[in-house]
Amino acid sequence: MSKNWKDKAVAVREGEGLDEAALKAYLSKHLPQYTGDLSISQFPGGASNLTYAVNIGDTRLVLRRPPFGPKIKSAHDMSREYKLFTKLIDSYNKVPRALLFCEDESIIGREFYIMERVEGVILRSKMPKEMHPEPTVMRGIANSLVETLVDLHKVDYDAAGLGDLGRPAGYNERQVRGWTKRYFNAKTDEVPEIEKVSEWLAENLLPESDSCLIHNDYKYDNVVLDSDDWTKIIAILDWEMCTLGDPLMDLGTTLCYWTNPNDPDWIKEIALSPTTLPGNPTRSEIAEIYAKASGRDLSNIVYYYVFGLFKIAVVVQQIYKRYKTGHSTNPKFAHMNHAVKGLSVMAWQAVQKNRIEDLF
Repeated sequence: MSKNWKDKAVAVREGEGLDEAALKAYLSKHLPQYTGDLSISQFPGGASNLTYAVNIGDTRLVLRRPPFGPKIKSAHDMSREYKLFTKLIDSYNKVPRALLFCEDESIIGREFYIMERVEGVILRSKMPKEMHPEPTVMRGIANSLVETLVDLHKVDYDAAGLGDLGRPAGYNERQVRGWTKRYFNAKTDEVPEIEKVSEWLAENLLPESDSCLIHNDYKYDNVVLDSDDWTKIIAILDWEMCTLGDPLMDLGTTLCYWTNPNDPDWIKEIALSPTTLPGNPTRSEIAEIYAKASGRDLSNIVYYYVFGLFKIAVVVQQIYKRYKTGHSTNPKFAHMNHAVKGLSVMAWQAVQKNRIEDLF
């Protein structure tokens, strides 16, 4: 493609601005090698932690901070994400290089970290039609997406110094119990399907299939593609939920973002990832690619897919509650309750039909 489709930041959303003077003074002291005028813009993607483009002269950096609103215990841990990057980069080259962590909340209101900006292409659900890859390129991107996930699951986390990142034993049970609790803490509307799904997940709990470093939010708009060859992934973004756990739970999250062309229109309208573009494999084909590349047994893939849908429904519910209670002004959050319902119905259909395809 002739046009430059590198991902770009836009104007900062109302209510999510940063104190530029305080930030500039802090960065001048702690990153003195970067000089020049400071400018701040915001990346439009993401619905949890906030990501800003911070330019200092000709240097292009990225700032990550928690969302505005009340603090949630154990969530939005910037120091954890920063430490992950600093340890992982020597053994896995698809993470941005972290430069600085600030725990002083007086600078911009919350702790934050600074990292180098990885420039490339990011495929989003509502990207311009002229940006859509050709089918053969799209297929190559999809294959790379799965292969990169398999490679991540092969990382020796002990050798990388990340053995204390999580507790693999009992991970699945804690996930089901924890996300169920989070749902009821964030509940605003009656959604019978999500409650049925949570009960089914608990009653049919699976032991861990293995212990790996898992991303937990792996999808198209969390990977950066090489602008010269879109089938090459040069970085993975948004590691806030990364931990040690069951790799098939990670795959289930990826599959729950994967909408097929023959899914109902109300699911396609949620459009969490551009997976219906021509050239994309189906959910079952993605699972087959992963199974072949990893050698893992996917006979229980329905469980992992249902859990993925359930978890994302809870995340969306938390975001919706933040909007409804006035802690976010992002207008795209206003109707997220409909997405919670849709994801929950999809999950319950998968339970009833015991498959991940052709659910309606």
